[in-house]
Amino acid sequence: MEWHDRIGRRLRLRDLHTLVTVARRGSMAKAAAELAVTQPAVSRVIADMEHTLGVRLLDRKPQGVEPTLFGHALLKWGDGVFEDLRHAVRDIQSLADPTSGEVSICAAVQIAEGLLPAVIDRLSRQYPGIVFQVSVATSFAHQIEELRARKVDLTIGRIPQPLAQDDLNTEILFGEPLFVVAGARNPWTRRRRIALSDLVDEPWVLPPRDSVIGSFVRELFRVSGMDLPRRGALCGSLQFTRILLATGRYLGLFPASLLHFSGNRIALKVLPIKLPITPPPVGIVTLKNRTIPPAAKLFIDCVRTLVKPLAKPAKQRT
Repeated sequence: MEWHDRIGRRLRLRDLHTLVTVARRGSMAKAAAELAVTQPAVSRVIADMEHTLGVRLLDRKPQGVEPTLFGHALLKWGDGVFEDLRHAVRDIQSLADPTSGEVSICAAVQIAEGLLPAVIDRLSRQYPGIVFQVSVATSFAHQIEELRARKVDLTIGRIPQPLAQDDLNTEILFGEPLFVVAGARNPWTRRRRIALSDLVDEPWVLPPRDSVIGSFVRELFRVSGMDLPRRGALCGSLQFTRILLATGRYLGLFPASLLHFSGNRIALKVLPIKLPITPPPVGIVTLKNRTIPPAAKLFIDCVRTLVKPLAKPAKQRT
């Protein structure tokens, strides 16, 4: 049977919604109550879908129902269908009034605590009707996973080099150097000449080894002829890092943008150390062949404006 006969004409969105509800509630009776229909009507919809597809979608058990392997496969793609529809409705609303739309962003930690609040503050003053949905990524892979799942409009953070992905648009915004920092009470802040090798036996707070920046830190110490410091802690939270630095005992590595946008409230001292290599730059990633909502375009334009002091002329790649 051809696709247009089996699916295009016979499987409706309402049927898919019924299946999603049954799977979520684990019971046809509960799904029927939520959908305000009779239980036989729900059973008939599921049976018709199973007949159309030629496979069993639900296992019936005394305590209820649960999706089969085939049911899980259909539900996975069904969630994507409804997510795309939600985005379509949102895009239509944004086109009608882009200044009252929504922007969904997945940001790296250092961006979420530095640049991102500055962008949202400025843009919300210009367009108070825009709603910002922000999630913080634990890794670059997590950012791209959220983007490809269409859970966010864009991601912003460090971009591993090179990034050759046929389905992604990448705009490099600025180079993001790191600085060795310490709390104001740390005795190293009173020194004018310091080498990285002088600090290897000090306690550090460093990013997780499996993160983009964690890999860079390993390479940084290797190029400098040293192993990673063995004293201190590994953590991806900048708030946790600041708390330990404030004790006056620990050292850390902070990105330029965080110091630029949040320096007044962080109360850290930058130590006079020139690092031998540069970490990956910061950029915005979007999906190719997906229309960017107007409110997201306003967001991206605002980012470009705010990062000009940090950037050499930004270079765009696709």
